[in-house]
Amino acid sequence: MYLDSEKKKEIFGTYGTSNTDTGSAESQIALFSYRIAHLTEHLKANRKDYSTQRALTMLVGKRRSLLNYLKERDINRYRAIVAKLGLRR
Repeated sequence: MYLDSEKKKEIFGTYGTSNTDTGSAESQIALFSYRIAHLTEHLKANRKDYSTQRALTMLVGKRRSLLNYLKERDINRYRAIVAKLGLRR
């Protein structure tokens, strides 16, 4: 499986406050970004997989909602996570 518990702990440890910090906006955004990258690669090989395409669209929407929430609450945290993940160019 592409996303096991060890990979999740690594993502949460890198972008959250600890390995068990699963609820912070930064750790959720990082997890969604990892999943989005995986689904994007899958769709490059399987162009007609419409259920995966819908799942990708929903994940992008969830990440956008979390980013909007973070931007309204704390602009410095928003800028930090966007810079770490390289979401804006």
